[in-house]
Amino acid sequence: MPSPNFSPAADRNKQAIFDVLRKVLPGQGSALEIASGTGQHVAWFAAGLPHWTWQPTDAMPDALGSISAWVAEQGLVNVRPPRVLDVMAPEWLPGAEAFDLIYCANMLHISPWATCAALMQGSVRHLAAGGVLVTYGPYLEDDVPTSEGNLSFDQSLRAQDPAWGIRRREEVEQEAARAGLRLKARHAMPANNLLLVWGRP
Repeated sequence: MPSPNFSPAADRNKQAIFDVLRKVLPGQGSALEIASGTGQHVAWFAAGLPHWTWQPTDAMPDALGSISAWVAEQGLVNVRPPRVLDVMAPEWLPGAEAFDLIYCANMLHISPWATCAALMQGSVRHLAAGGVLVTYGPYLEDDVPTSEGNLSFDQSLRAQDPAWGIRRREEVEQEAARAGLRLKARHAMPANNLLLVWGRP
C-alpha cells in the first residue's frame, strides 16, 4: 500500500474540529465525508468516535489510496472503503442511503460556487431524520471584520482560479435554505475558520 499523503493544515485542525464534533454528535451513528482529501480527518475522527461508521469520499480518484493508507495505518474497522463522489453528480451513492452526519471541510473555497448548492441539495437527499451537515473552513461574514490572513488567502485563491474564493456565510445560508436546510450552530475555530452545523428546520 502506498504511503499516505500529509496535509499540515489537516494535522493542525483535526483536534479542534473533533472537539466540536464530539459535543454536537450523539454517541453512535453513520457519517459520510465529502472531499476527504488525504484521509487524515476521517482517520482521526473514526479513531476518536469508534461507535460511528464512516464513509470517506473524494472527487479525485487519486485521493483514495491515501485515505485507505491512513485507515490501514490506524487499524480502523469502522471506516468503509473510500469511494469516488462528485458533489455535482445527480446521484452521489447508489440507493438512498441516509447518514446521521455529512461532513465537508475546506471544499467550498477551492471549487466553483455551484458546488455549494450541490452540496446542500445532495445533503438533503442523504441526511437521516435529525441528521446534520457540518461544514468547516474560512468564511466571510457581513458583520464580522475579515482577518488580514483570510483577505490574503482569498486573493491567492482567486489568482489561482477565478471560480475559487472564500464564500460569504450569508450566501451559503441562502443556498442551504433553498435546499431545505438552516444554520443550527456557528462555532468559531482557530486560524479564522468556522465550523457550521446545518439541519432541517
